[in-house]
Parts: sequence; C-alpha cells; structure tokens
Amino acid sequence: MRVLLTGANGFIGRHLLAGLKAAGHDVTAAVRDPDALRRPDLTTMQVDFNRDTDAVVWTRRLAGFDAVINCAGVLQSARGQSAQAIHAAAPIALFEGAKLAGVRRVIQISAISAEPGAGTEYADTKLAADEHLKRMDLDWVIVRPSLVVASGAFGGTALLRALAASPFRIPLVGAGEQRFQPIQMSDVVACVVNLLANIRINKQVLDPVGPDVVTLRQLLVDYRAWLGFAPVPCVRIPMLFVRSAARIGDVLGGPLSTTALKQMAFGNVGDHARYVDATGLHPISWKHGLNQHPAQWQDRWHARLYFLRPALRLALALMWLISGLVGFGYSPDLLSRMAASTGWATEALRIFAIAGCIADLLLGVLILARWRPPLLAGIQIALIAGYTAFLTWALPGLWMDPFGPLLKNLPIMAAIAIWAALEQDR
Repeated sequence: MRVLLTGANGFIGRHLLAGLKAAGHDVTAAVRDPDALRRPDLTTMQVDFNRDTDAVVWTRRLAGFDAVINCAGVLQSARGQSAQAIHAAAPIALFEGAKLAGVRRVIQISAISAEPGAGTEYADTKLAADEHLKRMDLDWVIVRPSLVVASGAFGGTALLRALAASPFRIPLVGAGEQRFQPIQMSDVVACVVNLLANIRINKQVLDPVGPDVVTLRQLLVDYRAWLGFAPVPCVRIPMLFVRSAARIGDVLGGPLSTTALKQMAFGNVGDHARYVDATGLHPISWKHGLNQHPAQWQDRWHARLYFLRPALRLALALMWLISGLVGFGYSPDLLSRMAASTGWATEALRIFAIAGCIADLLLGVLILARWRPPLLAGIQIALIAGYTAFLTWALPGLWMDPFGPLLKNLPIMAAIAIWAALEQDR
C-alpha cells in the first residue's frame, strides 16, 4: 500500500515509519525538513503544517496514494510553531485533500487527552481535527494512545526519566497520584499496521492503552530502578512551586511547561478491554515493556542531562549578559595599559570595548531565544577565541593571573560546544 506519513521525524512518527516499511508498505515521509531524514532508501515530501492549510495543495500531493497517516504534532505553540495550524487547520486541509484526491483510508494519530475538559490548546486543537474527520465520508480511524513508552525518550517520557534520575530524592508533582496507562511503542506501531491491513475497523475512535493503570509515583520509582540508580525516597513538591516552574519553562523553554502540567493532571487512562475487543491486539504490561529494553549508558546520560541543559543555557546567557553590562564600566587604567602594550589609540580601544559589550548582550539574548544553536555556538567560540588571542597579545601576563581570566575561556568554550549538542532535539 502506498502511504503518506506526516510527522515522520517525530517520536512516534519515526517508529511508525520503520514499522510500516518493515510491513512492506511504500511510505513517503512528509516532513518540514527532509534533510533530517537522510536515508537513501526513503522517499520524502517537504511539507509545513504551519502553512499548508489549503486542501487544494494537499489534493495535488496525494495523487496516487492509498492511505494517509497524520502523526504531526507539537506540545504547545512556540516561535514559528502554531498548534492551531499544526493540529487543526493543516490536518483538516489534509483530510479534505484526501477526499478530493480519492484517498479513502485516513488514520489520525491524536491523543487520549484530546477531550473538551483538558483545557489546553494542545487538546482543543487535536479535538478540532478529530471532530472534523468524524463528520467526513472517509474510511477513517482516530488513534488516541496513552503515554507511549519506547527504548528512546522524548517529551513526556524524557521528563519522567529525568525526574526519576534526580539525585537524593524523586520529586513528585503534588502527591504523585496522577494516573497513566502506558503502552509500548511497538504496540502502537502494531495497531497502525493492523489498521492499514484491516479495513473492517472503520469510523472508530480507538484508545491504545496498556493493561496497567500506574500512578506517577510508581512510574518514577520503576523508571529509576530501570535506569539502574539506587533507590531514594520520593518528596512532594507543592503545586504552587510546580506551576511557577512551568510558567518559567513556557518563557525560557525549560523542561516543564503549563501544557505538560495540565495534560498530566487531566489523566491518561482509557478502556483497555474495549481496545482489545475492537482490534484483537493485546498490549504488553508496563513492567514487561521495561524489561524488554534494558537501559543503556546513554539512557542514564540523557536522564541526568535533561535538567542540566536549561541550566547550562541560562548560565551561558547570564555570562554574556552580565559580561556585556559590566564591560560598559571598563577601567580607564586597563585601557591605558592595553594602549601602551599594543600601540593602539585609547579611543580606538574604547570603541572596540563598547562593540564587544554590545555583542555580548546580543549573544545572551539569542541564547535565551534558542536561535540556531550550532551557528550561535560557532559565533561564541570564535568570539571567545578572538578575545583570548587579542588579550594574549596585549596583556600576556593574564595567563599567569591566579584567577585565570584567560585560562577559564578553555572550559567555557567546551561548555558552549556541549550546549550546542544538547540543544539539538532531533
């Protein structure tokens, strides 16, 4: 079957892509950045759900396809990412385009929390696309998985692993009684592959959920044991502090957001027996799934680095911002010493210092905005190397200073390189 898979480079999408190809389907991966899927055996299509909200555009693209699987999604709107467009406007145009192109089979990957009571943009926009699809004369199925667990981690599962890996204590959101019904990624992939083969499952909303209802507390305890860290007690974090941290995360791009918090509080449970009856599939249990994929060293690194990434981002931003502000109060005596050493005019050095301060402030702002980290890292390293080379020439004695004003630049450049690597989610 010739299948168009949107969101093929996402957490679920990458596994679906592999599973569909393994099942023998001819899959075209529709993604915003085809270069992110560099595989010679893969056919890609460049799409942008932020802009592709015209059904006519999708009609042309869908010529010759037998089925469409929509797996595109974001947790919440951000710079250059509109949840309204990605979850509602573009999928609706995609569904209408499928109808016009004669593509009957449409599978929509939604979320179990896509309900009116969730109270988030994420849930509301997912629900809008689901409801539109329900009214269409197509062979549609809406798949709303619970917490999806895989050998890798992204989004919610990455946050859970990071909480579980916390040193000294496992922090709980409130009392930690939020309920989940985790399902293994392999079971989600099996569900979608089965739906392509079994056209009799039609015009249904399916909630793929595992057989176990697990609280947040138990999830974190189990994840910690799976990661191989020593057991530690759990500690309740008052909701006032959790909500404050989530609001900060909304602004600075931290590991926690208000949307994630609300989705967690709303719950992620469904009717396991109904899902089994509808599909004939039997998802494996929570702990059985963990045991199938033993944790590796990179899992431990990722869990421990998860909260360090925003801390490193903030530290680098503050370094540049404070350096820029303090630099405006440069010492005339220092400028005189540098002028004597280099033969430059004091006024020229003053202009050079002011330009450097402005550059420092701009870098601090761009780091907080998470603007093109690889490029920004190169600029920072080049600037620090330039500062270091100039000061080595002008004031070589700084290398022997006990406070190490130049020596410290070496670990700072290493930290910048590490920050750039950590900022690449995909």
